[in-house]
Amino acid sequence: MATLQTDQLKQLKDIFIRFDMDSDGSLTQLELAALLRSLGLKPTGDQLHVLLSNMDANGNGYVEFDELVSAILPDMNEEVLINQEQLLEVFRSFDRDGNGFITAAELAGSMAKMGHPLTYRELSDMMREADTNGDGVLSFNEFANVMAKSAADFLGIKVP
Repeated sequence: MATLQTDQLKQLKDIFIRFDMDSDGSLTQLELAALLRSLGLKPTGDQLHVLLSNMDANGNGYVEFDELVSAILPDMNEEVLINQEQLLEVFRSFDRDGNGFITAAELAGSMAKMGHPLTYRELSDMMREADTNGDGVLSFNEFANVMAKSAADFLGIKVP
């Protein structure tokens, strides 16, 4: 653990907290999958199940922060965290009021500023696809999933 710098550990803790949707201090298999996808890893369902059982040192069916650190510490590198930080910066630039969510209006405004104005239909389609929990706004998790899927589509990679 000493080999991992304090700021990297803090970044990882921030990432863990962001994907711990019910704030219970542990990740379910779905929360773990979302976290791994945000870091650019795309495990299949079977790989995820094996990964969860390998990471779950106390056998409770969930992954706590210390279990996550122990499991990904050997593969942890600067690039993974930089990608996550860059994605968070992009998210914050879209989240104009800084409330942690992107509204349809914020998405439309940001896309227009970038020289890609959206039609109402394009905006509606984007929001419908990205807003997986149907609350009308995009959380960082939903944004990260869409960005990962968009990059994969662009590169022609199949995402499970």
